[in-house]
Amino acid sequence: MTTLADPVPGGRPGDVERAGALSGELSGRGVHGIVLAYVDTAGVGRVKTIPTAKLASAAAWGVGMSPVFDTFLANDSIVTTDVLGSPDGDLRLYPDLDPLVELSAQPGWAWAPVDRISQEGERHPACSRTFLRRTVREAAERHGITFRASIEIEWAVARPPGVDGEFVPAVTGPAYGATRQVELSDCAADLLAALARQGVEVDQLHPEYAAGQFELSVAALDPVAAADRSVLVRQTIRAVAQRHGLAVSFAPAVLGQGVGNGGHVHLSVWRDGVNLHAGGDRRHGMRPEAESFAAGVLTHLSALTAVTAPSPASHLRLRPSQWAGVFTAWGRETREAGLRVVTGTAGHHDQAANLEVKPVDLAANPYLALGCLIAAGLDGLASDARLPEETTGDPARLSAREAAARGVRRLPTSLGEAVEEFRANEPLRAALGPVLADAVIAVRQGELASVAGLDDDRVAAAYRWKY
Repeated sequence: MTTLADPVPGGRPGDVERAGALSGELSGRGVHGIVLAYVDTAGVGRVKTIPTAKLASAAAWGVGMSPVFDTFLANDSIVTTDVLGSPDGDLRLYPDLDPLVELSAQPGWAWAPVDRISQEGERHPACSRTFLRRTVREAAERHGITFRASIEIEWAVARPPGVDGEFVPAVTGPAYGATRQVELSDCAADLLAALARQGVEVDQLHPEYAAGQFELSVAALDPVAAADRSVLVRQTIRAVAQRHGLAVSFAPAVLGQGVGNGGHVHLSVWRDGVNLHAGGDRRHGMRPEAESFAAGVLTHLSALTAVTAPSPASHLRLRPSQWAGVFTAWGRETREAGLRVVTGTAGHHDQAANLEVKPVDLAANPYLALGCLIAAGLDGLASDARLPEETTGDPARLSAREAAARGVRRLPTSLGEAVEEFRANEPLRAALGPVLADAVIAVRQGELASVAGLDDDRVAAAYRWKY
């Protein structure tokens, strides 16, 4: 659960008393510190920590943090906009007590996501969690719809890197192979146990395609909770691996060539407890609102990649015929299309039907990614958009004539192209607001400048251990 209420100086109603009680309970269980977590514009998880005894104070008055982190790059360099990036000012980090959880793989620690407001109590316009929460709340108020979302997590398991940051897979078995599962059996079992103790409902955990790669899928939640969970699960994976003497990388590409790590988003639209992706008379059971929402996502997909695939390393992964979804195409269970329509098993359509957005990786800030995907879908809903002709098979095999007839285009082949698509996309920039939209552009341009002249292998190495 997550609250949809903005924090305020003095604390959300009831939070201070609740935080005091939680502080006592946690201290009694040997929890000494609390991780206050958020994700910056570059997709890097940032934290401050407090002693457990300070939780009530944090719930009332927040914890100080400079706004400069909104324009940090993955290498910790700083870029600027007309509003952000200076050494001036302060923000207050307010923990959301609903998802606060004791960290099973980090004894003595608890974890909570934060929202950021100004010292004067106003929303911070570059707070991505606030942006997502606002987008979800406005969709409910204006359209009467809610959402369920989940983010797939792929990562590479490696031996701890040496001084040159090399990547040496910790498991050697074949893709999806039983051998690989056996090789990581103890670590994987500990991971499942840790997640269960933290209340995370895991759907699947299995070896994936790339060297040393695994994937974990979790149950769908409301979008803010889904983004929170993505951050928490990655923290847990990293902590469990470290206890087993292993390192993990969630980077889009750990090597210059080959399949990378994705972070596919599953998203569905609901009204009054009814899944709008099932039981309708449109293609594959979609109701009109679900089709329009999907059409909006597809229309804006090229610009969305500036948010969903935001690293120069992302474009080492976004290559045709590698199931990365690099075309503006859609289809039922078509894993090469940018937008996959999932209907689920017969008898379970009303619960399982959803959209899978493929060109997403874990360099993406999950709050920005989900918020922008929802904004794109809402734009399609507002215009009663319709999906074009469905694509089956690999879109890369379509002739130029067939592709044009279906509106199938290659997604941006570089981060620079994605930024230009985003810059020209008024609905997405309006949804984010000028401060956050400008931060997205500035950070992406800064990342491009930081790797200018590097070949694919060196780009992959530059981001290998950043996410």
